Amino acid sequence: MSEFRYLKPAGTAFFRDRYTKKAKELLTEWTIGKRASFGMVGLPLSKPSISHSGAAFAPGAIREAMQSYSVYSGEQTFDLEEGIIDFGDVEMHPTDIIGNQERLYEGLSDIFQVKAADNWFLLGGDHSVSYSSIKAFKEHYGKVGVIQFDAHHDLRNTEDGGPTNGTPFRRLLEDNIISGEDLVQIGIRDFTNAHAYHKYAIEQGITIYTMKDVRAKSLTNILTSEVEKLSKSVDSIYLSVDMDVLDQAFAPGCPVIGPGGMDSTTLLEGINLAAQHDKVKAMDIVEIDPTIDIRNMTSRVAAYVLLEFMKGKKMASKGLE
Repeated sequence: MSEFRYLKPAGTAFFRDRYTKKAKELLTEWTIGKRASFGMVGLPLSKPSISHSGAAFAPGAIREAMQSYSVYSGEQTFDLEEGIIDFGDVEMHPTDIIGNQERLYEGLSDIFQVKAADNWFLLGGDHSVSYSSIKAFKEHYGKVGVIQFDAHHDLRNTEDGGPTNGTPFRRLLEDNIISGEDLVQIGIRDFTNAHAYHKYAIEQGITIYTMKDVRAKSLTNILTSEVEKLSKSVDSIYLSVDMDVLDQAFAPGCPVIGPGGMDSTTLLEGINLAAQHDKVKAMDIVEIDPTIDIRNMTSRVAAYVLLEFMKGKKMASKGLE
C-alpha cells in the first residue's frame, strides 16, 4: 500500500496525540512467564439469561470503550502505567449452556494457576458467569468473600429454569463455595425481587444493603465497614458488579433496567475505595448488552469502573487517600 498516500490498515486511521496514552493501550497479550499487576479474561456467555440478552458481546465492547479514556488521573496527578495482560475470551459452545459454564470454570482455573497477575478483571457475559468465576477463583486464592453490587439477589431456585443468570449466588451457597456470612449484597432495589428470596438471603446470613440503605448510610461508609469485616474472615475479596445496580439513566444497556438505582459517580467512588484494600483481588462486570446500549454509555461506565479499580490500587501503593 506504500504507493498510495495517506492510507493505513483498516481500523487504524484514527487521530493520535503524541502526549496522550489511551487506556486500551494498557492491554497486552499473555506470553509464558509474563507477569503484571492486572489480568483480564472475557466470559462471553449470555444464553442462560432469563431475559433477552446480548451480553456475550460485552467483553469486546468494554475493551473498545477503554479507548475513550486516557491513563492520566488529574485528581491524583499520576498515570496508570501498570499493564493489563489480556488473555482474550473463553470460547463458548453455540448450544451447550451448562457445558459452557463448566468450560468457563475450567478455562479460568487454567489461567489462575499460572499466577500471571495480582488482580483480575472478568468481563461478562450475564451474571451466571460469576458462579464459574468465583468457583475457580476460590480454588487458587483461598476462602473468598464476595461484595455483590446488584439490584437483584440472584438467589433464584434452579428447579424452575436451571442455572440461569438469576441463580449464581444460590448455587455458590448450595455448593459450599462461599458462605452466606461472607456475601454482602449492595444496591438491592424495591420491586425487583421476591419475598421468598429475601427471606432465603436472611436465613443464609447474607448481609443486605438496599438502595434506601445506600442513600442513608452512603456507599463509602458501607464499604469501609464491610471490606474490613470481610478481611478478618477470608483470604481474598471478590467484587461482582452487575451493572443493573445503576439507575436506568446511567446504564441503558442493561437487559433489565429500572429507576431508583445507584448513580455512576457513587459506584465509581465505591470501587475505588474497595480496591484500595489489599485483599480485594478480583472484579467481574456483568449484564451489559451492547446491542441495546445508547452511544455505548453502559460499556463506557464499565471501562471507567476498571480504571477506578486500578487507580485505587495505585493510590494504596503510594499511601494516598
